[in-house]
Amino acid sequence: MLSEQSMKLVDMVARAGSFTAAANKLHKVPSAVSYAVKQVEEELGVVLFERHHRSVSLTPAGEHFVKQARQVLTNIEALKDNTKRVANGWQPTLSIALDNIVRADKISVLIADFYRHFDNVELIIRIEVFNGVWESIATGRSDIAIGATTAIPVGGDYRFKDMGHIDWTFLVSKHHPLAAIDRPLLDDELKAYPAICLEDTSREIPKRMTWLLENQRRLVVPDWIRAINCFREGLGIGYMPNHFAAPFIQAGALIEKQLERPKAPSPCCLAWNDANMSPAMAWVLDYLGDSEKLQRDWFH
Repeated sequence: MLSEQSMKLVDMVARAGSFTAAANKLHKVPSAVSYAVKQVEEELGVVLFERHHRSVSLTPAGEHFVKQARQVLTNIEALKDNTKRVANGWQPTLSIALDNIVRADKISVLIADFYRHFDNVELIIRIEVFNGVWESIATGRSDIAIGATTAIPVGGDYRFKDMGHIDWTFLVSKHHPLAAIDRPLLDDELKAYPAICLEDTSREIPKRMTWLLENQRRLVVPDWIRAINCFREGLGIGYMPNHFAAPFIQAGALIEKQLERPKAPSPCCLAWNDANMSPAMAWVLDYLGDSEKLQRDWFH
């Protein structure tokens, strides 16, 4: 079978242009190099080199072989290096799940800073909603979860860091019939209008809704951008994280309303699977900082 050594030898002859020059670089006698190349040619059943008086040149088959062999040799070296890194705690990928309640602009900053420190680790970013974040880390699709809300609905050996609370704001369009009512709204008044809800991305864990009353019709959207559009068009009512809603309230596009039974703030955390600890994960956890920094960076 072709060996790494035989591919390196053929590559050296191709680079050197003669058996003698290759032999000098490999500290061998020319006859040994010539014999080894002949064995490779016999094994392949093709001629790799045209023999001239004092030099050799690649045949078309030889050019193809050398090109492919160089790629194989590069992959072999990468395999060796990565195997050693894994033995020392390195992982080839790091997956982070983020609930889409977090600030989207911080995600690109995290990615850019990560790749400035790790050029040999693949970073995978997943955007999830509600219990989809927990499911991602519970099933091993993700190593770290940023912005996971409410109590953990899955078992496992996870570590946590508090990210504070998400404050919710109840919104209606400035043209909505409820906008003119100057008092806390009652459930019976709200049921007549569709509740704008985000679709929980979990597949196995029971799904959660942003807010929904009994027998109320839903308007299910994939993300907060689509939710904002629906609020502005007066297609429905419901809650949105305050850090998303505030600019639209200040601009007068959306109206904040008080409810007789308001939604409580949602506790939020950073979670990670300590069993998957690696240098890349340790760097990310340190980069994200303490609870105060997490709250400020991702929710303000």
